[in-house]
Amino acid sequence: MSLGGIAIGLLVGWLAEQFHKHVDDAPIEVTVSLLTPFVAYLLAEKLDLSGVLAVVIAGLYLGWRMPELLNFKTRLQGGPVWEMVEFLLNGFVFILIGLQLPEVIEALSAQAIPTYRLILYALTTSLAVILVRFLWVFPAIYLPHWFLQSHSKHNPLPRWRHVMIIAWTGMRGVLSLAAALALPITRQDGTPFPGRDLILFLTFTVIIVTLVMQGLSLPPLIRWLGVKEDSSSAVEERKARLKANQEAFASLNEIDEKDPAKADALQRLRMEYEDHIRQVEGAASANAGTPLRRFSTEYEHLSLASLLQERQTILHLRNENVISDEVLRRIQLDIDLAEARLGHHQ
Repeated sequence: MSLGGIAIGLLVGWLAEQFHKHVDDAPIEVTVSLLTPFVAYLLAEKLDLSGVLAVVIAGLYLGWRMPELLNFKTRLQGGPVWEMVEFLLNGFVFILIGLQLPEVIEALSAQAIPTYRLILYALTTSLAVILVRFLWVFPAIYLPHWFLQSHSKHNPLPRWRHVMIIAWTGMRGVLSLAAALALPITRQDGTPFPGRDLILFLTFTVIIVTLVMQGLSLPPLIRWLGVKEDSSSAVEERKARLKANQEAFASLNEIDEKDPAKADALQRLRMEYEDHIRQVEGAASANAGTPLRRFSTEYEHLSLASLLQERQTILHLRNENVISDEVLRRIQLDIDLAEARLGHHQ
């Protein structure tokens, strides 16, 4: 079931990739991205394979390939859609737990399982989940450093405090609940699936214990261990932005040599990229923990003031029936994108 679910996930992911390669329509592509996990799950379940693993593998496959496949329109439209779907699904998980937990407890009571035994089962299972993650995380991180020289060369050995935080952040949620709910209600002969209510109850308790206990204790644990933000993500971002801007600037010089007639447009682009490069290089020499600005502070403030004036003007024109709502929305979208492009201006 596991291997078959993985195979179905790879197949569905590959088919979705081929679709996105040959279709250039943002609404259709966003719709297909929403339907893809359902296709993976239903196809795997139809073949008596793991639907949960099929969805996870398809998501991992497409998550790696999508940045190369999607154009800017699909990314701009798909990002907010998926953000809202993720928010609604996470909320739905807790609604589902709240609705089903009373029924599950009632079913367990009908089976004459003592309350103290249910509590013991819940605590034991939750403790096992937490401990197993510790038993997995530490060897999984340290053993490759001890036995694989190629791995240790490219990956610095993390401190035990950081590994401790990774091991402690084993909160359970959507995937655990999906795996439990995927159990059939009845067997093929029509009899109830054995232990389903108990499995659901234990899953509910593991989700609640790990989210509440581990989640609320994480900030005090980080402070107690004395772990500070290392700004590695900001350093990676600066290096990547600097490399990308330098390569783009170099490509402009190549275009200038081949087509001198575009000198004016190329000069404007050069000035913009030179400003980007100066900002990134200046941020690299400053405090690494400060947010990266693509433009100077003065440029951002002046741009924000200008964009605010643009918004007020087009709203005034719409209110006086000089332009239609459709024209207003088109211009407003351009202004919003221009403001978003400024980056960390708040």
